[in-house]
Amino acid sequence: MKRNYKREYKKYHSLPREKIRRAGRNNSRRMMLRLGKVRKYSSTDIHHKDGNTWHNNLKNLKPMSKYKNRSIK
Repeated sequence: MKRNYKREYKKYHSLPREKIRRAGRNNSRRMMLRLGKVRKYSSTDIHHKDGNTWHNNLKNLKPMSKYKNRSIK
């Protein structure tokens, strides 16, 4: 079965709550780029130690491989 991206966006990614969370993740990524912790287009994720995407304090952020970061529950 093919993945229906249009339906997925409509049901999940377009929700105001998810837009806010995505904005927080993007903000932390931009901050780490400015500080030189990650490079543009790298496959590195920014890990939020406490899980809160709005808590973008440097002590809470850590560059991490996608594999490692997405395996954390």
